[in-house]
Amino acid sequence: MEFMDVVRERYACRKYEDRPVDQSDLDAILEAGRLAPTSTDQQEQHVYVIRFESGLEKIDELSECRYGAPLVLMITYDKTDVYEYPGGKYDSGVEDASIAVTHMMLEATERGVGSCWVNVFDPDKVKAAFDLPEKEQVVAMLDLGYPAADARPSAKHDHRKLISELVTYL
Repeated sequence: MEFMDVVRERYACRKYEDRPVDQSDLDAILEAGRLAPTSTDQQEQHVYVIRFESGLEKIDELSECRYGAPLVLMITYDKTDVYEYPGGKYDSGVEDASIAVTHMMLEATERGVGSCWVNVFDPDKVKAAFDLPEKEQVVAMLDLGYPAADARPSAKHDHRKLISELVTYL
């Protein structure tokens, strides 16, 4: 697919086939996240692959948004290894992890794998449930799986604001 086709085709998939994601597809998706740009090349993100029933059951207890996906990526960042922006008001952690998630979503679309960015959860409860290191901050979970035959984008998917509403030239 051409890049803009991938961007147009990607949607939040909320219904998946009942089959595992092929390892070659998963490897390519993870590689896209690894290659994502990060502030000063900190690469502070970490991805946990949750595909066993025990882990997926925990996800279901922590969020209502797995939608039956056979695999969930949990994306965190190391709070002790971020670039602190001048002025000290924020750092690169959330944005760098978010860039990695976006790259993985787009690679998933390229490979015919559906995805849904999940942020409906309590990060502290997720961290505790999976016994993550104290230094890690959970940013997102990414459902992955092959879309069911009747999976469709939300009704608002194609309703985009005009570029003039989103961009101001100064």
